[in-house]
Amino acid sequence: MPRSVSGVEMRKRQAAHIEAPPQAPGQPRPNTCCLCWCGCCKCLWNEDRMERSERQTCTKMDSIEAAEEQHPSLDEVLSWARSFEMMLRSLEGREVFREFLRSEYSEDNLLFWLACEELKKETNPSVVDEKARIIYEDYVSILSPKEVSLDSRVREGINQSLAEPSNLMYEEAQLQIYTLMHRDSFPRFLNSSVYRDLLASRRRTCLDT
Repeated sequence: MPRSVSGVEMRKRQAAHIEAPPQAPGQPRPNTCCLCWCGCCKCLWNEDRMERSERQTCTKMDSIEAAEEQHPSLDEVLSWARSFEMMLRSLEGREVFREFLRSEYSEDNLLFWLACEELKKETNPSVVDEKARIIYEDYVSILSPKEVSLDSRVREGINQSLAEPSNLMYEEAQLQIYTLMHRDSFPRFLNSSVYRDLLASRRRTCLDT
């Protein structure tokens, strides 16, 4: 019968593994770690996970920097005042509008609308099911951490649709939020310092050029 390993011996084995000399470049490291969940830096599984995380972080940072370098033109900023729909179609327009909504603690309305837009593009049933339930848990459920202004009738319809989720199950709720933002939030946005400062900045840029 194999002798049981004491706690002291286990710690010695883990310490020896952590202090092991580095391998030559290109040479695979022996898989001496028997406890991958321990998170030790010598574990091959942990190295791969950290490398993937670093790649994803770099990609996200590149995307953020690229977005920050893009500035809407004066014509585009002026077009937002003429059309709420045109503003929502613009990436920069959505970001500026979202900044304003955040100041009014109603950012979740826009996030919900955008999540519904993404859901409508899905055709894979399993993905539709997953995204539909995430939206429900995030925005519609009475236990959801985010607040979206939906009336009880629309919420009840969504609850019934959960039995067989579809990519259009939030269409009525999305329209209700769109109307709310258009009639209530959008006029205040156009009169806000967020929009007016951006408009003034674009005009100064045009004069300078």
